[in-house]
Amino acid sequence: MADPLTSLVDHYGTARVLLGAGAVVGLLFGFFAQRSRFCLRAAVIEFWHGKFGEKLSVWLLAFSSAVVAVQALILLGGLDVSGARQLASRGSLSGALVGGLIFGAGMIMTRGCASRLLVLSANGNLRALLSGLVFAVTAQAALSGSLAPLRNLISGWWTIEGGDARHLLKAVGWGTWDGLVLGLVWLSVAVFFSLRSGNRLWMWVGGVGTGLAVALAWWFSYAVSRASFDVVQTQGVTFSGPSAEWLMRVLTDAKTPFGFDAGMLPAVFAGSLLGALAGREFKVEGFKDGYSMARYVLGAIAMGFGSMLAGGCAVGAGMTGGSIFALTAWLALAGMWVGAGLMDRWLAEPVESVQLPTQQAPVVTQVAP
Repeated sequence: MADPLTSLVDHYGTARVLLGAGAVVGLLFGFFAQRSRFCLRAAVIEFWHGKFGEKLSVWLLAFSSAVVAVQALILLGGLDVSGARQLASRGSLSGALVGGLIFGAGMIMTRGCASRLLVLSANGNLRALLSGLVFAVTAQAALSGSLAPLRNLISGWWTIEGGDARHLLKAVGWGTWDGLVLGLVWLSVAVFFSLRSGNRLWMWVGGVGTGLAVALAWWFSYAVSRASFDVVQTQGVTFSGPSAEWLMRVLTDAKTPFGFDAGMLPAVFAGSLLGALAGREFKVEGFKDGYSMARYVLGAIAMGFGSMLAGGCAVGAGMTGGSIFALTAWLALAGMWVGAGLMDRWLAEPVESVQLPTQQAPVVTQVAP
């Protein structure tokens, strides 16, 4: 007797099942990310300021949960990521590092990474909506447009073959059990910081739920690939590629069938909207002035180019690629933390250096009659 997923593929076709799988993952990710305030930018700022508070603990909960769940699925035989593009194909170490630095700087300027912009857009934030559109346009330009030659140039500086050389654990002589142990260690650290910062219930549930949604994406795509006779790419959650894909679907008569990415992106928006409505947090917000608008636009351009150069965004390269220990993903994630820290420091310096004038008593001038 065929399993339920095989029956669904036989009845509805591979593309529709992938579309539905992406929608399920997107709804869960969007809802949990919204409720937990999941945000790499906020976590990086807390880290570099030495606070180690609520926002850092939420990101650690999400990241460690993804690592633990993915490594456990691999050990149980429910997941095989050897064919994932983050491991199987030739990668760029220079692209990962430089792209991560650029992306990290950009997410400080836009006050959120690519996934956070989509979540905030669903909450009524028009700044995030505009930044997300600029991000998508730049990502497409870096993929196959005017910025593609520059991306290819930087990517060619330092490359690495796919396979074991690109798998961080195998490169150092470790295995999946070691990856699971590392994930459990990070999860323990996340629990410690969460307890110390007094995280609310939704911070716990949302952080873990966000990470499990990333693992669920890996499992769903792999399970469909096993149930289908079609060639299906095992993949996880990412936002740079799907954003560019949806941009082209809107602007052109795209002939490619709807798949996992096409179902995930709008579902993240819908899940975040549900979270905002449930928490009564929907609020229309705009730009304060022209300076802030320019900063957001420049930041979105940096994120769009940086994500395509790095092989993914903060979630696509950072969490999705990091959970399978792709070397380039870890380099990109490190670059994002460093780039974001440097940009945050640079933006804060002009404000901190301003000396407010001391208040002086008014000078009274007597005029002779």
